[in-house]
Amino acid sequence: MLIIPCPWCGPRAEQEFHFAGEPKARPVPAEQVSDQTWAHYLYHRSNEKGAHRELWSHAHGCGRWFVMERDTHTHQILSTKAPA
Repeated sequence: MLIIPCPWCGPRAEQEFHFAGEPKARPVPAEQVSDQTWAHYLYHRSNEKGAHRELWSHAHGCGRWFVMERDTHTHQILSTKAPA
């Protein structure tokens, strides 16, 4: 189990959080985006080994969203911060 440091609540158990994928910009304007581009946005993950940025929500806590940088090889949490 990971202990995740929420930027607002401090360290909490992983079960309190919800993983939401990579923080990336949505393709716009939505009406003009091809199905292939939407599919890539929704389902393609870079699956990097090493330091990686992820979007998380403290679902069973403060409910706020944050960006976590985590090493996907060691699971070491490098940082957590409010999304820019």
